[in-house]
Amino acid sequence: MKIRKGDEVIVLAGKDKGATGKVLRVDPRAERVVVEGVNLITKNIKADQQRAGKESGRVTVEAPLHASNVAIVEDGKPVRIGYKFDDDGNKVRISRRSGKEI
Repeated sequence: MKIRKGDEVIVLAGKDKGATGKVLRVDPRAERVVVEGVNLITKNIKADQQRAGKESGRVTVEAPLHASNVAIVEDGKPVRIGYKFDDDGNKVRISRRSGKEI
C-alpha cells in the first residue's frame, strides 16, 4: 500500500469527492484508510462501565475509505506514487508527476 499515515490526500470518488485531508489510520489488510474530516458518519454511543465519565449520545466520526478512492496531493493535484532507490540504497517513494521524493 503506497499511502501512509500522515500523508495529505484527496478523495477521488464518493460523496466527498474533491475533499482533502490528512490520513489518520491505515489498514493494509482491508486496503482502507481513514482521512481527517472526510466520510463522516454519526454513531449512537451507549453509556457503560468502560466509558466512565462519558455520556451516551450521538458522536460524529470518520469512517474508512477504500485506498483506491484516495490519492496523494502535490500542488493541489492528485499524483500517483512510485518507488526508487536513493544513493544510500534506501527505498523511497516518489511522485510520478514530478519525480520528487515524497
